[in-house]
Amino acid sequence: VGSHMIDYLLENTDWEIHAFLRWNEDLSNIQHLVDRINKKDRVTLVYGDLNDLPSLGRCVEISKPDYVFHLAAQSYPLTSFYAPLETLQTNIMGTANLLQTIKDSDYDPVIHVCASSEVFGRVPKEYLPIDEDVPFHPASPYAISKVGTDLIGRYYAEAYGMKVMTTRMFTHTGPRRGDVFAESTFAKQIAMIEAGMIPPVIKVGNLDSMRTWADVRDAVRAYHMLVTINPTSGEYYNIGGRHSCTVKDMLNYLISLSTINDIEVETDPERLRPIDADLQVPNTEKFTKHTGWTPEISFEKTMGDLLDYWR
Repeated sequence: VGSHMIDYLLENTDWEIHAFLRWNEDLSNIQHLVDRINKKDRVTLVYGDLNDLPSLGRCVEISKPDYVFHLAAQSYPLTSFYAPLETLQTNIMGTANLLQTIKDSDYDPVIHVCASSEVFGRVPKEYLPIDEDVPFHPASPYAISKVGTDLIGRYYAEAYGMKVMTTRMFTHTGPRRGDVFAESTFAKQIAMIEAGMIPPVIKVGNLDSMRTWADVRDAVRAYHMLVTINPTSGEYYNIGGRHSCTVKDMLNYLISLSTINDIEVETDPERLRPIDADLQVPNTEKFTKHTGWTPEISFEKTMGDLLDYWR
């Protein structure tokens, strides 16, 4: 998402952009910007870590921010079952570190804190579609950490008057999506099958979960609108696409785009979560009323572009 955020801001604003990243970060998603980065042509990389307070202070002093998009996290739900403490530390304390650093600085930026639709977890059908006030029922250490992220963001707005807004973005994907996520690993496997690199078998986890799909490029447009259209301190919004289907239906659509016939599907126990968020269908009326944002990119284009990315 960060790389698409940079692309959107370069095209649609005149802002100077400071991108915060760890020393060992994979830069492939911003490789197309390497010349601009080397020249510091509106894009500057600042190295640090959410868990390292001095590095956050340095970043704030270098960037002197007017706007902050806090997208950073340990963002892989399945990984959080194996590394729960790292996930909680990075996502909860890391968010607190960032907001406390900004609070103690000389700057008063508009801040977007990115929580997640995973905070709602296992939602009873009577609560669908999910609005902002549906009770949290997180279904993974990652989701629990994002509950903390969500609440910390609102706390700093209410306690200190900071201009913090929180989003719960539902599933969003597209080109550059990491291959630890279901739709991206499916697309990668299809591309590898087409290239003759692996047998015509796709390894999968739970296919029964219901998801609502949005495009990452629509997501970053929403985030920009969030901080520029009457930003309201302490508010929180559900944001998501319009196309809802099961993970199985999404997989079948990707397979239908393949040049290879007779691709088999095989369940891999290593890809199954101990517990899953299974009904992720958002009510986005609050955000749409506030900003006028609606998704523009179709499910079919998103999936086609994702598959072409891996090809």
